[in-house]
Amino acid sequence: MGFGFFPGFDLFGIMFTLTFFLVFGMILMTLIRGIKEWNQNNHSPRLTVPASIVAKRTNVSRHRHNGAGGHHHHTTSTSYYVTFQFESGDRLELRISGQEYGLLVEGDRGKLTFQGTRYLGFERQC
Repeated sequence: MGFGFFPGFDLFGIMFTLTFFLVFGMILMTLIRGIKEWNQNNHSPRLTVPASIVAKRTNVSRHRHNGAGGHHHHTTSTSYYVTFQFESGDRLELRISGQEYGLLVEGDRGKLTFQGTRYLGFERQC
């Protein structure tokens, strides 16, 4: 049975097609956004400036996967962020690795090296 102006398409077929294109569009937009940020970082100058660490935070994402036979699989991923403050009072939050996160302490002062939104390193001053 047809639906409206689309002979051969039923309501399920139309909804399935719309959902497919919506999901595909979201994936495409995420990919484009990532490539754009990567390109902007590559064209940004590499800067090393005095900064202090004013905050640290984590973001834990939990994912539940349904497997065959009713089995569930859970995974988590953690993203690490540090907020740096420059002498001017401006702040910048950068995503860093878990290993770097464990080495940095709020209140540390030193030289921050970054390129756009890409963290490159922090050299602590004594």
